[in-house]
Amino acid sequence: MKKIVLLRHGESVWNRENRFTGWTDVDLSERGEAEAAEAGELLRREGYRFGKAYVSYLKRAVKTLDTVLDKLGQDWIPVEKSWRLNEKHYGSLQGLNKRETAEKYGDEQVHAWRRSYDAAPAPLGDDDPRNPRFDPRYRGVPAAELPLTESLAQTVARTLPYWQCGILPALADHEALLVVAHGNSLRGIVKHLKGISDDAIAELNLPTAVPYVFEFDDGLGCVNDYFLGDPQKIAALMEAVAGQGRK
Repeated sequence: MKKIVLLRHGESVWNRENRFTGWTDVDLSERGEAEAAEAGELLRREGYRFGKAYVSYLKRAVKTLDTVLDKLGQDWIPVEKSWRLNEKHYGSLQGLNKRETAEKYGDEQVHAWRRSYDAAPAPLGDDDPRNPRFDPRYRGVPAAELPLTESLAQTVARTLPYWQCGILPALADHEALLVVAHGNSLRGIVKHLKGISDDAIAELNLPTAVPYVFEFDDGLGCVNDYFLGDPQKIAALMEAVAGQGRK
């Protein structure tokens, strides 16, 4: 049975501070570093050997991947980075505290910005220093493809082609692949794999640094999925993610 493991990065500094992060390139917190190490140890105990890994351009994901591969003793495997795995772009919300934003706009509106399929926050301005066109890592990306804000639907639109044309076909040559990315870019992939409706996707919350395993048959059809770890602990972590945007 072939496998792809999806892994959200460990807790970032802005996760700890309950801020909207998006494409802002913040580092892992001390807890996030420990979470990444724990995920690597768990995958090692479970006997995972990956043929290739994929990661976004953002350091919280890159550092999580580096830590996991170090714990696995698999630092040597090929790694492919793509901006298409970046987190959903939160536009003008980036840097704001989620709870304070909920106090201003209400829980329902913040929940829509964070978890709904179609809602996008107000965009960044063309001259906003946070605009990705000013970041050298995106120099090769056509300007029309660089977001100034995104809904989950728009995040899926940039992530899914990379999944379908790059990651999934590579599974034909490997027994297992590792994808380290972000809560929303991964939610889009999970939505596709599990056939989750546009409405139901709002209830899916992915905890940091918990391996999510998808199994595929020889025809690369998805046949099973499960989290690695203690189910009660994982459920509590999911609820904590859900509560980040509440007053």
